[in-house]
Amino acid sequence: MGAARVGGGGYRRTVTPPRTATGSASPSARAGSRRRGARPSGTDLLAAAVGAVPGGAARPGQQQMTTAIEECVTSGEHLLVQAGTGTGKSLAYLAPALTVDGPVVVSTATLALQSQLVDHDLPRLADAVEPLLGRRPTFAVLKGRHHYLCLARLDNSTEEEPEDTLFDAPATRPGGGTKWLGEAGRLGKQIERVRDWADKTATGDRDELDPGVDDQAWRLVSMPARECVGATRCPFGQECFAEASRARAREADIVVTNHSLLAVDMLADRHIVPPHKLLIVDEAHELADRVSSAAQAELVPELIDRTTRRARTLLRPETAEALTAAGDALAVGLAEAPAGRLTAGLPAPLREACTLLDAATRSALDAIGDVKSDDPDPVRKQQAKAALDDLSSTAQRLLEEAEHDVAWVEKNDSGNRRALVVAPLSVAGTLATHLYDERTVVATSATLALGGRFDTVARALGLDAPPVPASPAAAAQAARTGAGRPAAETPGRRLADAAAIPATEGPGWRSLDVGSPFDYARQGILYVAAHLPRPSVSGLPEAAGEELIGLVEALGGRTLGLFSSRRAAQQAAELLRARTDLPVLLQGEEALPLLVRRFREERSSCLFGVMSLWQGVDVPGDACQLVVIDRLPFPRPDEPLAAARAAAVDAGGGSGFAAVSVPIAAVRLAQGVGRLIRATGDRGVVAVLDSRLETARGYGPFLRRSLPPFWYTTRPEVARGALERLAKS
Repeated sequence: MGAARVGGGGYRRTVTPPRTATGSASPSARAGSRRRGARPSGTDLLAAAVGAVPGGAARPGQQQMTTAIEECVTSGEHLLVQAGTGTGKSLAYLAPALTVDGPVVVSTATLALQSQLVDHDLPRLADAVEPLLGRRPTFAVLKGRHHYLCLARLDNSTEEEPEDTLFDAPATRPGGGTKWLGEAGRLGKQIERVRDWADKTATGDRDELDPGVDDQAWRLVSMPARECVGATRCPFGQECFAEASRARAREADIVVTNHSLLAVDMLADRHIVPPHKLLIVDEAHELADRVSSAAQAELVPELIDRTTRRARTLLRPETAEALTAAGDALAVGLAEAPAGRLTAGLPAPLREACTLLDAATRSALDAIGDVKSDDPDPVRKQQAKAALDDLSSTAQRLLEEAEHDVAWVEKNDSGNRRALVVAPLSVAGTLATHLYDERTVVATSATLALGGRFDTVARALGLDAPPVPASPAAAAQAARTGAGRPAAETPGRRLADAAAIPATEGPGWRSLDVGSPFDYARQGILYVAAHLPRPSVSGLPEAAGEELIGLVEALGGRTLGLFSSRRAAQQAAELLRARTDLPVLLQGEEALPLLVRRFREERSSCLFGVMSLWQGVDVPGDACQLVVIDRLPFPRPDEPLAAARAAAVDAGGGSGFAAVSVPIAAVRLAQGVGRLIRATGDRGVVAVLDSRLETARGYGPFLRRSLPPFWYTTRPEVARGALERLAKS
């Protein structure tokens, strides 16, 4: 039931028992039903799920993955599974998950996959397996606390705190300047709409608010976990939407969450996600970066200003002034410092600012004291204390200048963001300590076997991986893949067959590549423009632009262009608009979902963009038959974390480029190339306009072995001929 408004603008809710997304079976009832009779196996449940799909057919890779997961649940081993596009990996891991007692947690990197699981795969699976299980399995979605409406914050989001809500500091807003009255009125209308929604919503989930509100409005009615006083001390604890979501998760068979919350859970000693025996990490190639982001902290002058204003009523005037002075010092230090990694420690002005902030926040925290249940406003007090504590710990962390941390100054192109950032050099140790303890972990993705092996990803995920063997067998494998051979020797060759990727294992874990049902060598061509000069300048080189025009005109559009920089994408769009009559859609000119929809619907259109397109676009069919990649997606030299990690490897006597930059490029390239073949009927060409993929003997073969086994050529006339035939089909 929804929230009932009471006197004074507050809220009280009629509490109903929390329910899962597909039913309300209690844990004891579920356990009892599972004990009656023989329990079906994961393969039985998979067969039922596949059989319920019109025209559904068993896929060998899908069955192989399900069996391997069941074996690992029994043995306690962890499993890395590379499952190519079209494998049906979601059902392959959801089916065996239903054979495990207690909740099973599935973590995804993207909202798109989370929605697919919750809206399509899980309901379909629940319908199909209910007769076998004798009950309908249940599932729930678990998101971070800030995704849910907070009734305590809503009760306090009034005109009494305009300085903390309606008027942000100039640097936080595009174009600068204080909000004008009309904007404040717009914000008030959004808050009022949330109040009306609070009367009706059963979940408080932001994603269910339609139409939605902007981020600033939502910040006023939601509560970050660090600022929450806890259900027992909150006047709205019994009606808390976030607590209700956790209760639903504890009752469910399958809990769907995201990598960001999983990372926070690990860093918080696993107190957020309900206890479980099996964790399935889908889109696992993203996990290390999400953990790194969760462990990252930053100091921003505007945040210090907001925190000071929020805490001012709890502080003596001189303490508040000390906080303001620290924020001003940070603003001056950031204005003087160039953007980029701080390789020689904190510059003196930034060190002084951090020292001032550390002292001021400690004094403020001492003045505020503990949050008590009889405080007049425990929610506001906890918010202030949490914000001050975050500032204090970040300042101390920066002053420590630990070897395991990387610090940098971050500024955006428009100049309205300035931040001092600190992040861990590596999260492999964090993952090794917190990811695998007391549960079986299955990590899966279409891009785990980099260079034909699982070693690199295993180490990034905190697993002990053996060194790559330099054996005659390895040399023979390289020979079979065509590694290092000039194009003239093998003008039309197949890349390494995915089935040939060797299994890798280490202490307590093993790996499996189940391939893909697609016949890549028949469905697609990987064309590398080996005749082009090695790219040396930013943007789109003239020769690459001419190559692009020839390929796009041969097909007549239907091209997805994945570019290494916004400048290159803009140059490519301008070139095609000037030289052809084809519709060219450029990321940033409209909302991305609208651009993708137009790309699907307009047969002759081209869609050009940057990194978010490399793995965020799914356009099966003949709307996308040419994927063009302008250059190998190595991290930029000014990416602070990648540069610091490469420098650390160099300092240890290794090759930072080989150990850090090449694997990053391999994952990105595989994701980009994977945009072409999305269904069994798809046909097309991937064109890489970077000759290094063929000519670089050190890393070219590694990158090629990280890609699906397309038919491979370096001959431009072969690629254009294939595109011309597709244009006529």
